[in-house]
Order: sequence, then structure tokens, then C-alpha cells
Amino acid sequence: MNASSTKTAKSKGSDLGKDDFLKLLVTQLQHQDPLNPMEDREFIAQMATFSSLEQMTNLNSTMSTFVGLQDPMSMYVSWIGKEVTYEGDNHEEKTALVKSVKSSDGQYKLVLDNGNEVSPWNVTAVGEASK
Repeated sequence: MNASSTKTAKSKGSDLGKDDFLKLLVTQLQHQDPLNPMEDREFIAQMATFSSLEQMTNLNSTMSTFVGLQDPMSMYVSWIGKEVTYEGDNHEEKTALVKSVKSSDGQYKLVLDNGNEVSPWNVTAVGEASK
């Protein structure tokens, strides 16, 4: 979940974050009856829940960062040996097999068996090679 989706979720009021949970716990502690305080088990259970929530939030943040850093090359390499349909120079639809993938200055090109090199952005379909 990125920052914008977190903001959206909070604005809808459907998700409570770790800060909201901690505020709720502090408020509960401030307003408890001093003659009948919260039992230790309840407090420990709530703190364990808070700890779990914090760890899940941190894991979510780490995974979002990891996914964002994934190199598209790994996806394009999986196209080697596959048949791609792409838009040619004259806007005609062509089909060829991917032989290799190359990268230069962050730009990827698929090297095709027909001698052409095309940007993955021009590919309209990827499928198994026809026999």
C-alpha cells in the first residue's frame, strides 16, 4: 500500500492505523475506573495486538518498496521463446518470436527472430509460440 492509498483508506474511515490504535488504548487507560482497573491479561493482549499491527504495517511498507524496485527485465526475459504481436513501423500488426532482451540507458528492447528490435510498449500480445 503506498502513501496515496493509505490516505484514501483513512479518509474513508474504514482502516485504523497503528497511531489510531495507540490513541484508542491511551484514551481507554485515561478513562478507566481507578477502583476497577483493566486486568493485566487484557492490557497484555491489547499490547500484543498493537505490536502485531505495527509489524504488519512495517512488512507492508517493506513489500511495497520491494515491488516498486523490481526490474522489468525479469518480466521481459520471461518472454524469450514466446510469440509476441506488436505494432510495426507502419502501424501494421506483426508477429515474431522473442530471441533475447537488451537494455540500454533504462530502455528495453526485445530482439526478435525476424531481425527487428521492438520496445515492449509496442507489444499488444504475448503467447506460446505457434508450431
